Amino acid sequence: MDSLWKLLYLLEPAPLTLILTAVAVTFGSAFRALNYGKEMERNCDLSEASITLDRSQALMIPIMSSCSLLLMFYLFSSVSQLLTAFTAIASVSSLFFCLSPHVAYLKSQLGLADPFVSRCCSKSFTRIQGLLLLACILMVAAWLVSGHWILNNLLGISICIAFVSHVRLPNIKICAMLLVCLFVYDIFWVFFSERFFGANVMVSVATQQASNPVHTVANSLSLPGLQLITKKLELPVKIVFPRNLLGGASPGGNSADFMMLGLGDMAIPAMLLALVLCFDHRKTRETVNLLDLHSSKGHKYIWYALPGYAVGLVTALAAGILTHSPQPALLYLVPSTLGPVIFISWLRKDLVELWEGTMPNLNDKARQIEV
Repeated sequence: MDSLWKLLYLLEPAPLTLILTAVAVTFGSAFRALNYGKEMERNCDLSEASITLDRSQALMIPIMSSCSLLLMFYLFSSVSQLLTAFTAIASVSSLFFCLSPHVAYLKSQLGLADPFVSRCCSKSFTRIQGLLLLACILMVAAWLVSGHWILNNLLGISICIAFVSHVRLPNIKICAMLLVCLFVYDIFWVFFSERFFGANVMVSVATQQASNPVHTVANSLSLPGLQLITKKLELPVKIVFPRNLLGGASPGGNSADFMMLGLGDMAIPAMLLALVLCFDHRKTRETVNLLDLHSSKGHKYIWYALPGYAVGLVTALAAGILTHSPQPALLYLVPSTLGPVIFISWLRKDLVELWEGTMPNLNDKARQIEV
């Protein structure tokens, strides 16, 4: 009975916000990936074509992830400033990618003039795009100075969306291979790494804070306002929420004061959601928009995968509360998302098509998605 009372913690603001944010980001990443694929085909823009993983690349992801994990476990203090600089650049690019469609929509609605100002890397660059890029740089700079968890989350979400849009899975076969490998990867590094390396490698890396290169430079130059710049940063490779959410949290606070979820626990399931959303789109013959995704017409596998993700995430958090120990989220997310999709597609006799996959023309006018 006491255990059941403990689960009421999931209804508090911090875990509830974490769950809702993760579900929204996962779905949003999948939907953006679908629209991005349509944009690239419509524009025939091969310079920004997404990467479609093959079998060998899918198998290399958990191997390279393990190597990166060990590198950060042993050498994090040595490379943390380099990681921060790289993350800042990636964050600017990801923010620009995520905000560009919304800015373009506002520009068209308001009828704003947007002259070209230059060409960069064989691409035209407009004045509004320049202002957007400046805004993205300022947002990342604000994160580097303050280290605030809200800015950290915004950058992490943008990185997740950009990753899912640019890295695709061709079919359920490759998807299942990747998810199963990462399922084993997550279990090993959370549950068994301490036996081999003397500490929980996954938890150690996830809770480490990086040195802030901005603080280092400001300190070496004796610049004014040094006390306003945070010394340590949570890298936006996870979303974090203060356990006392309504009470707020100070930047650079102890990691134990925060609930966290790794970007991989959103991005990897989102790749599956993007795959089934694309399949749903191909199966729908009339115009599709966000509201039409609720329709009973067609094969909406997204509405089996997305609730499955929510159930898996809640289960992972509940297991962490009951066991008082970190849990590998993919242990719960992989069965709860991949399982329903495979089972329902088998019942509907779509499994062979999903398993082998096809390369559709996403810009079929009869299936145009309206945002």
